[in-house]
Amino acid sequence: MEKMAIATVNQAHFTAASISPLRFSLPSIGKSPSLNRSVRGASFSVRASVAVEEKTLTKAAVIRIGTRGSPLALAQAYETRAKLIDSHPELAEEGAIQIVIIKTTGDKILSQPLADIGGKGLFTKEIDEALINSDIDIAVHSMKDVPTYLPENTILPCNLPREDVRDAFICLTAASLAELPAGSVVGTASLRRKSQLLNRYPSLKVVENFRGNVQTRLKKLNEGVVQATLLALAGLKRLNMTENVTAIMSIDDMLPAVAQGAIGIACRSDDEKMATYLASLNHEETRLAISCERAFLEKLEGSCRTPIAGYAHRDENGDCFFRALIASPDGTEVLETSRKGPYAYDDMMKMGVDAGEELLSRAGPGFFNR
Repeated sequence: MEKMAIATVNQAHFTAASISPLRFSLPSIGKSPSLNRSVRGASFSVRASVAVEEKTLTKAAVIRIGTRGSPLALAQAYETRAKLIDSHPELAEEGAIQIVIIKTTGDKILSQPLADIGGKGLFTKEIDEALINSDIDIAVHSMKDVPTYLPENTILPCNLPREDVRDAFICLTAASLAELPAGSVVGTASLRRKSQLLNRYPSLKVVENFRGNVQTRLKKLNEGVVQATLLALAGLKRLNMTENVTAIMSIDDMLPAVAQGAIGIACRSDDEKMATYLASLNHEETRLAISCERAFLEKLEGSCRTPIAGYAHRDENGDCFFRALIASPDGTEVLETSRKGPYAYDDMMKMGVDAGEELLSRAGPGFFNR
């Protein structure tokens, strides 16, 4: 197994100053109504908001949290830790919770687009193996990275409250995608973003292998590798980096990935102690929405090779409203559908499956190969 780094949970060691800032200026675009703040003439920095100190452990942990090592993954692991301590004060004792950093396949192979690497679980497999082998007690995942199946002997009983699901547009020279000149290059590692972007703005160019953590992508943007990029707003919020946002894209303009903005926490299926801890953290409204979206994804047998989007949420009447989309990779064709029904597990699972069946029927064979 890949060597794992053990991180202590002393918050004093986690400072933004541990990585040198890289600053550059945003164009003057006025005030973002969603962020309710002015970014005119502002500068922003590429930084890691979380750093980790390795040290020899002196006592056995009550809970070992497995996570990837990126700043965003660590932020999510520390959010999990904080919620565990809030619900179970005895876990606040030093050393009671330890964070184990595990490098995944997706972290190791950065020279190829995700779609070319293929397979499922690119960012979860090694963490799941550590969980099964009892090297960790719980695994914290970004839910959009989790395959629709779970490894044997594991369960995922917990979703934390969902963050903002929208995508953020980030650019040095334009206030929106519509303002980018023809031929401008947009960087993204997501076929979902690429296909929706090209469907609306076919004159733009997309660099697919625009990979790396948030800080790396912003550094590439600053260096002029691309003219703009799109990132999940949830990640920027969790990293306290929303000052980097040029504009927030509406759901109508860019339907999010299935489970975007959601954190999932897994444990072994026979570990009742961990299951009890996680049950105290679960946000049921989020869990139901994610279940609906993942039922849709499972029906389509979707992966990083297929441009698929889906978003379920509770509407103003308390019902579930689910929007779904599939697209050809070149963006020339986009198929959409929606469902509405009771905000209850069985009904929402049926909505997801039904939407998947409809779009599969409309798409026909070979749709994703166009």
